[in-house]
Amino acid sequence: MERRYTLRSLILVAIVSLVLGALAANTFSQGTAAQVTGPLWTEGTAKPRGGADPMGDPRIWVRLAKALRPAVVNISTTQQIQQGRHPSTPFRGPRGEDDPFQEFMRRFFGEGPSRPHQAQSLGSGFIIHPDGFIVTNNHVVENATDIRVKLEDGKEYKATVVGRDPKTDLALIKIDAKNLPVAPFGNSEKLEVGEPVMAIGNPFGLDATVTTGIISAKGRVIGEGPYDDFIQTDASINRGNSGGPLINTLGEVVAINTAIFSPTGGSVGIGFAIPINQAKTILPQLQAKGAVTRAWLGVSIQQVTPDLAKTLGLSDPRGALVADVVADSPAEKAGMKQYDVIVEFDGKAVKSSHDLPRLVAETPVGKNVTVKALREGKEITVRATLAVLDEERLASRGSGGAPSRAKLGMALQDITPEMAQTLGLKDPRGVVVTQIEPGSPADAAGLQVGDVILEVNRTKVQNLRETQQALEKTGPDRGTLLLVKRGDSQIFIAIKAG
Repeated sequence: MERRYTLRSLILVAIVSLVLGALAANTFSQGTAAQVTGPLWTEGTAKPRGGADPMGDPRIWVRLAKALRPAVVNISTTQQIQQGRHPSTPFRGPRGEDDPFQEFMRRFFGEGPSRPHQAQSLGSGFIIHPDGFIVTNNHVVENATDIRVKLEDGKEYKATVVGRDPKTDLALIKIDAKNLPVAPFGNSEKLEVGEPVMAIGNPFGLDATVTTGIISAKGRVIGEGPYDDFIQTDASINRGNSGGPLINTLGEVVAINTAIFSPTGGSVGIGFAIPINQAKTILPQLQAKGAVTRAWLGVSIQQVTPDLAKTLGLSDPRGALVADVVADSPAEKAGMKQYDVIVEFDGKAVKSSHDLPRLVAETPVGKNVTVKALREGKEITVRATLAVLDEERLASRGSGGAPSRAKLGMALQDITPEMAQTLGLKDPRGVVVTQIEPGSPADAAGLQVGDVILEVNRTKVQNLRETQQALEKTGPDRGTLLLVKRGDSQIFIAIKAG
């Protein structure tokens, strides 16, 4: 299975995460520590069969394909799908009639009543430990009632989920087998644009298909979640490639194939993969406890645009602008203030607002970090001790019983200039709806993923901060009136109180 997004479906480019997988029941046990012998994965180069050195070898891809194909598996699942007005995302690949993208299209243009059904799907994965630990994408196995793994030699096993992380679309599964071949990890930080790479996977169910290309770009933000940091490649990736490895010329896994851009449903040479270094921070937690605990700084941030940079007295648009500081948060305790522009976190540069959430999330909870920021044109340094991220508590915080975004059952995100161009918005104001909770007030009112909120209770909103402030001004006994842009039209949606 491979996630895609079409020209029409790019209105969902700000999908914050695949939270549905976290909300739905999963029949497999998850969160119990799975024992391993030695490290969970190995680092270093793969040795091609025959013992030849791949460096400088004109038949490098032939040799590496022979070496690594045995470590790549075919994953087939049976999944419980809820049709109707439930959140879906076009980033998951087509499944014929059961394609989540088609579900979204039905919801956009009209739909029938909600009903559950089972769907078959295909994906890829690769073995990282001889005792049967396999890495794949979360969207390959979420909501699965049955997971089957087929090896290159044709042997098939029933798999269980060890852990999943919808935020980064990573999953760790396990089969009952020993002495399996593994794919070694490399270092994605060392990747260079233009570097040749090879993808191995099962597009359209065609086992162990090999394609080659180059690294087209790094650090891509495609709106898949708050921790976007994708590697772009032109190696052909299609439905069924999700979860398969992207390999460099040293025979190292440098990324995990996960999404494509496609106006047709097939590969057009624009694919996205999760950097393996990001996976290295996630997999140990998935193995140990089945989920990920992330750190929390306690600031709401936004991108520093050229216009904002001028008004803030900055020489260039860089860093993450602090729009709000959460009360009693590590940031407040450290002395951070609204209008601060964070330019460095724990010794790492913060070039844009997209960098900070990922850097904080990758830092251990409880660590005392140094944060550098620009305040009124001068650089300041503060130290903050990171706390545990409690997303439900943060999302629902408000004042006086006001209906927060979480209580209304919707997730929102600012519209970046890139998103505005993609969505065809001449006026990039407002916020985009990235998720609707089933059965919530927002769901009952008919709000849809991809809607752009322009006004809250007749108050125009330019960004996420203004939207939240407008929502918090709504009394607990009042409904919420939204002016929404949907496609080429503007409509009013009234969300009932309570």
